[in-house]
Amino acid sequence: MATSEARFIPGLKLSGILYEEAVRPVLSEAFPGLRHAAARIGSGSEVLGFDTPRSADHEWGPRLELFLSAEDRARYGDDIRRLLAERLPKQLRGWPTHFQESDDPLDPVGRMRPTDGPVNHRVDVHDVEGWLAERLGLRSADPEPSVRVWLAMPQQRLAETTGGAVFHDGLGTLTAVRRRLAWYPEQVWRYLLACQWQRIAQEEAFVGRCAEVGDDLGSAVVAARLVRDLMRLCLLLERRYAPYGKWLGSAFGRLPVAASLAPSLRGALAARDHPTRERHLCDAYEAVAALQNASGLTTPVDPSRRRYHARPFLVLRAERFAQALARTVTDPDLRGLPLVGGVDQWADSTDLLSRPEAVGTPWGPGKQFSR
Repeated sequence: MATSEARFIPGLKLSGILYEEAVRPVLSEAFPGLRHAAARIGSGSEVLGFDTPRSADHEWGPRLELFLSAEDRARYGDDIRRLLAERLPKQLRGWPTHFQESDDPLDPVGRMRPTDGPVNHRVDVHDVEGWLAERLGLRSADPEPSVRVWLAMPQQRLAETTGGAVFHDGLGTLTAVRRRLAWYPEQVWRYLLACQWQRIAQEEAFVGRCAEVGDDLGSAVVAARLVRDLMRLCLLLERRYAPYGKWLGSAFGRLPVAASLAPSLRGALAARDHPTRERHLCDAYEAVAALQNASGLTTPVDPSRRRYHARPFLVLRAERFAQALARTVTDPDLRGLPLVGGVDQWADSTDLLSRPEAVGTPWGPGKQFSR
């Protein structure tokens, strides 16, 4: 809970103030010469720039990730946490630096609360190596991840690793890793684009087929799935990692194409009958197909709508774009793969993609991919 004079400021800005005005002076005095990095990365709406005053109701506030070498973390980590608990200001720009943990096992989060005692702060001390292993199953010293590793890393986690802000990097490794993970290698990118077009090809005819048998609700559900896949395709084309569902529309809205494409997508979602739904979807297909052609990744493919074989449904026949892209994939580790794609393209469970340790997936804590 903020004090009455607190005004909302973006969380990344608040984190920068926390480091410069509170954390850095303590480190300089108590641990002179200690090499470290300070950043706000990882989970949290502010890392992707989507935080609003609503975000302050849980795990939002003066937060910071502090990185040391593995040796220094083992030696000084606990001392730094204790010292900050004693010496951090009780509030920053009117926002408490103390987080009270919830007693509700169904809602295990921290919320800002005033305190007269030690600060239960959100300055987390890590080493880069351990943080990368936990978040992505990577090691900072590794060469370029293999294509299989790239396909297994959830886009949300890549966005959280490369987004946010680094306020100081006396280690150098954090900046280097973020640069290396900023976007997919070109061959992986081409493969993922082919797979995204293939997803659309799998269901684009179902909008009409469902309606034909009187299942308008089913037709609308399939249309909504296609709208979602088109939005994710646009993010891929613009080299933007897709966040998880809550922020997909916000991320899409920042793309240059959003203003012109959104009316067709909204029209498909709002349509009350199949002909209207089909028309808006085909408008969207053609617009995104034109974007694909403009990318220069393949020779141009005719972007116009057409019948689905002999059936009276208008579609794009998106497999034409998938196949055109697949023909440009020359990496031997990718060419033999079916057009199934990365983990985000064959699964959308929030627990799987955001909390892989909960289901024992290969990129959970302490687990690293074979290379």
